[in-house]
Amino acid sequence: MLKKLFGLGKKEEKNGQTQEVIFAPISGELVPLENVPDPMFAQKMMGDGFAIEPSEGVALAPVSGRVIQVFPTKHAIGLKTDSGIEILLHIGLDTVNMKGDGFTSHVKEGDYVQVGDLLVEFDLELVKANATSTITPIVITNMDAVKDLHKETGLETVAGQTLLLTLKL
Repeated sequence: MLKKLFGLGKKEEKNGQTQEVIFAPISGELVPLENVPDPMFAQKMMGDGFAIEPSEGVALAPVSGRVIQVFPTKHAIGLKTDSGIEILLHIGLDTVNMKGDGFTSHVKEGDYVQVGDLLVEFDLELVKANATSTITPIVITNMDAVKDLHKETGLETVAGQTLLLTLKL
């Protein structure tokens, strides 16, 4: 609540624009969204962002905000920041076919999370064995709210700590 009241987690720039930052939700290797082996993500049909090849089965909140959706199969979560940015975290590709097997959600729709809060644990080996890919896209689904986006590149990510996107709203 204090974050919302005092605007912590976002910065006001000199020209009055709001800036939002997005951290890595998963530890692993940063992958350009264009390299995700799924045209829905690679062609940015759902929005712009980045992807991570996970090194462990833990997904943390990349932003502070409200959980707006937890898919019944627990492989994807939607978040909305206080400034209105909507983010989709989609663990692996074709993981919907796993029907929730190997996924444990630690949040529910309506929860308020802080950067680094635990969202989902997943069995990385089970995802490797049963999904098309473990690559995890993280996209901004309402890009119309973003005036400018700066992406970090070529990083090994640490969940909840590595800054990956800076947005001007």
